[in-house]
Amino acid sequence: MPTSVITGGAGFLGSHLCDRLLADGHRVICVDNLDTGTLENIEHIRSHDFVFLQHDVTEHITIEETVDEVFHLASPASPIDYLRLPLQTLKVGSQGTHNALGLAKRHRARFLLASTSEVYGDPKEHPQREDYWGHVNPIGPRGVYDEAKRYAEALTMAYHRQQGVDTHIVRIFNTYGPRMRPRDGRAIPTFIRQASEGAPLTVFGDGSQTRSFCFVTDLIEGLIRLIRSDEHEPVNIGNPEEYTILQLAEAVLEAMGSQSEVVYEALPQDDPAIRQPDITRARAILGWEPTIGLADGLARTLRAAGTGAGARA
Repeated sequence: MPTSVITGGAGFLGSHLCDRLLADGHRVICVDNLDTGTLENIEHIRSHDFVFLQHDVTEHITIEETVDEVFHLASPASPIDYLRLPLQTLKVGSQGTHNALGLAKRHRARFLLASTSEVYGDPKEHPQREDYWGHVNPIGPRGVYDEAKRYAEALTMAYHRQQGVDTHIVRIFNTYGPRMRPRDGRAIPTFIRQASEGAPLTVFGDGSQTRSFCFVTDLIEGLIRLIRSDEHEPVNIGNPEEYTILQLAEAVLEAMGSQSEVVYEALPQDDPAIRQPDITRARAILGWEPTIGLADGLARTLRAAGTGAGARA
């Protein structure tokens, strides 16, 4: 039975990865300090092959048993979290990544870094390909997250080139689904929460900025295919269907059967104007592409939460 370690395993993405790996017959060691993750995300797991270790990945990690795969997902990921925890975000991207890579090296395990589309910053290329180096403001409020991930990518490649660690880097684009925190500040859970409360949906700027939304099970499939591949350079994983934020708000209202209005607020500093993945490499290398569109994904998310029209579908 293979053993997989997931840092950040009690978070939104991490908990879904725990579910998938257990279903695939893995032993799973979930490592999380619960800064942004929650035990509620993993309380449904009833398996003798699952271990929860409450631990801060910025401290040395010791696992006594054999480890086959290390998925490094630990990091604050929403603007609310990394603006609240700027130093922790930088530290988990640097020392936390170093510790996770060290664990993989000691066990000769495969290693996957969960990087982000935010390494592209406010891009001047559209859609974003992996060979685009980005346009990031390193001293802006979002810099603590963007630069932590950029450093983590550099560190991961150094471990691969110098230490021979079998590393893999995924650049994750906007992902959504069950278990997102209603107040984590990201668009889909925010819109769902506001609509369920009968409150106006808050759109920043004029709503013309674009995003691409990948359902969580599609994303998890991409992670698993990547860590078991021979690819070491970054690979975009995301849904290339592009929506304006205003179109997203309208889609949520329709999915929930809500009559809430849309209100507009000032655009946050350094908020990217466009975000769309080029997934040519994922298709070619991994045979991966998303299978769940936005309407279906929203319905699944609402059913899981027992919320709105999607819950009755």
